[in-house]
Amino acid sequence: MDLASAQHAVLQLLGAVSTSDLAALLDWMRTTRDFDEFIHDNNDIILKNIAEDLRNCLPLETMLSSEQVAIQKIKQQPEPIIHIDAFLYDDDFIDSLCEKGRMSRNYCTVCGSHQTAPLRFISHSFSPLELKFIYQHVLPDLSGKVLVDVGSRLGPVLFVGYLYSSALQLHGVEMNQDFCQLQEMIIAKYKFMDRIKVHHADICTQASLLQNADVVIMNNVFEYFLDRSEQSRAWEYISHNVRKKGTLLVTVPSLKECLSNLQVAIHLNQWVEEVQLNYNIYAEKDIDREALEQIHLYKIV
Repeated sequence: MDLASAQHAVLQLLGAVSTSDLAALLDWMRTTRDFDEFIHDNNDIILKNIAEDLRNCLPLETMLSSEQVAIQKIKQQPEPIIHIDAFLYDDDFIDSLCEKGRMSRNYCTVCGSHQTAPLRFISHSFSPLELKFIYQHVLPDLSGKVLVDVGSRLGPVLFVGYLYSSALQLHGVEMNQDFCQLQEMIIAKYKFMDRIKVHHADICTQASLLQNADVVIMNNVFEYFLDRSEQSRAWEYISHNVRKKGTLLVTVPSLKECLSNLQVAIHLNQWVEEVQLNYNIYAEKDIDREALEQIHLYKIV
């Protein structure tokens, strides 16, 4: 069937749907993932190739020896935690690793016994679905806009932003030189240089970048990488420099939760207003609704 015939057939089918059900059908067509296998465009393929390139450069837990602070903080948690990068490993991939014996979802609570408990997984990256949610449903059209990703790590915010938004510039700020080199490798291989720039720097040295940003993204950005005094310093620096009215701030978790255990002189109601998000955009049961609800959007007042 050619395109014209297919379009005619679809319109005929919609015309046959009862008026009372048509709106629900159209809403389902807009939000369902049942069509995914038919619409995997070239951007999806590029993202999968990027993930494979990065997996080949990193250990399974996606932590490097240069991340001593993060490694120690994970080890100090009261229950075992494993870091698995959500951009590189989805649930199906993890299941396949478990089947091959390369990973487990459980740990033994009493060594040598059959008493087990689920391991807690954490990620320092957004998953591809979370990133598409941000660019397609959280943020407005970014034509002519400047986006800054604080703690860009492996660069998924930048790469998905390049492929799925029209942002003029996408800046990543990352303290770890090893991760900066990995990002630069991907940028060069996929020819993203015209819109993406990675800065090997502490965010507290990037006042101009923050002051000129239209969108700032921060995903659990300081908790595992800085001590509390450094976290407080970073948040106060950001709140002092992200002041342009209308600038959008995307955080995981909420600002209130990020700041709850820190000694900071930040009055949120004088700095930002939260924008309510529609987390029901994906109706499928296999969507991690809890992960989406961790994403918060704010506008500088």
